[in-house]
Order: sequence, then C-alpha cells, then structure tokens
Amino acid sequence: MLSYRHGFHAGNHADVLKHVVEVLILDYLLQKPTALSYIDTHAGAGFYHFASAFSAQNREFDSGIAKLWQSEIELPAALRRYLDIINTCSAGEAAGYPGSPAIALALLREQDKAHLFELHPNDHQNLSKRFKRRAQIHDSDGFAGLKALLPPPSKRALVLIDPPYEDKNDYRNVITTLKDCQRRFQNGVYALWYPLIPRDESKDLGRRLKALSPSNFLHAQLCVQAEQGSHGMYGSAMFVINPPWQLNTQLQEVMPVLQTLLADAESKPFTLDAVIA
Repeated sequence: MLSYRHGFHAGNHADVLKHVVEVLILDYLLQKPTALSYIDTHAGAGFYHFASAFSAQNREFDSGIAKLWQSEIELPAALRRYLDIINTCSAGEAAGYPGSPAIALALLREQDKAHLFELHPNDHQNLSKRFKRRAQIHDSDGFAGLKALLPPPSKRALVLIDPPYEDKNDYRNVITTLKDCQRRFQNGVYALWYPLIPRDESKDLGRRLKALSPSNFLHAQLCVQAEQGSHGMYGSAMFVINPPWQLNTQLQEVMPVLQTLLADAESKPFTLDAVIA
C-alpha cells in the first residue's frame, strides 16, 4: 500500500519521541571513530514544510514540536540536544520539520554510510533530490532490502524501522524482519517505532518484541490522549534492541517532560521499561 504520506503527520508527538531516541542513539554510536552504517527502512521524503497541503491540513506539528519550541520550562539536556539538531536541519528552509534521514545525515561523518529506502514515488523523488550525494537511495521495500545490508562491513549499525502500519501485516513483518536481522547481525542497534492504537496487533507488539531480545531492550510508550473507541492513535512507542547503556537514564529525564508538554489530562502516564546488558 502506497497511500500513506508522512507529510500529514510531520512534527507530531510521534516524531518527537522517535527522533529524540534517534538522536540519542546516534550521539552514542558516533563517539567511536569506526565507521557506522545507518539504515532507514521507511525513509519518507526527508523534509516536510509546514505550509504544504499535507502538513497544513491537520497541523499536527502544533501539538508536537511546536510545544517544545514554545516551552517555558527547563528542558533536560537530551531534549535541548534534539532541538539543536532539528534547528540545524531546518536552517535555510521555509518553516518545516526534518525527517529521520535528514536528522541522521546531519550527524553522520564522512566515513559513515547511509541507506535510505522509500517506495512511494513522490517521496522517493524528493528524497533522492535532497540526499542523493550523501546516501544510497533505494526505490525498494525496506523490509526486504535490509537483508542484503547486514552485517555491514564495519560491523556497526543503527537500523531504524518505521513502517506506516496501514496494513496490519506490518506488525507481522516487523517481527519477522527483526528475527532475521538478529540472525544476520546480532550486535546491531535496532530502533522500531509503532503506533498505540486500539487494535490487538498494536497492544500485543511490545510483548512480542521483548521475546526477541529479553535481556537487552528498551521500550518507551508515550500516550498523549485517552484511548477512545476502536480507532485512532492515542500515542506511540519506541522499542530498541541493543540500546546504548545510558539511553534509559536519558529517557527517565525526557519522558516526564514530554508527558507534561504533549499529553492531555486524560491520557495514561508514559511507560519506560528497559533491560540493558
């Protein structure tokens, strides 16, 4: 299915959670001089302007990144770092928000490699125009294409998996893909985003993910509103296999602030669960 366009949701609460985690993981991995591979299985367009028809339709950024920009409370260092990267990526652009590829490429060094997968023809075209000199852009299925890239030559990688979950098969695909990834490259860092919605596939995904890596994982869930009825996203989650050792400590400071800034009074509290080897 190719109907999903991330431009409708750019800069929302889910992007904030996902990209805070992305920045913190990359900051840790890039402390070592050895080359790093960054693989993005569902890369999107790379940058989203708020004045576009997509972003302007629902203005989801107003209840996401804008809340951090406008915050008058003291932000922890991890959130200030995230905002610095977002602002760096947006410099020279009309008002907008960078996608995960732009964030990664703002941090990667000359020796590092980036592989970006995107099937939607318009988003793939925009991604190629923006980043073709800095990354390998793949017009193919990220779930399938990931296999050929593991293990990377440097034996170090961050894999970001962020499918749209329009098709419930995506829930099965992420489990199958991560199992295969672990067989091919056990030491990789795998960061998976998924929506919190009133569906069994979503509610059971955390348990299934923990079974893949019971001794080395981090699971963060941020609810921004109460669960209502049988439809609608009320939050999102990040699940990380082989997380950096300090990520749990950083998110212990970040998650309460995100709850305060992004969630309404009826939402469930955030959860943060980790077993880090």
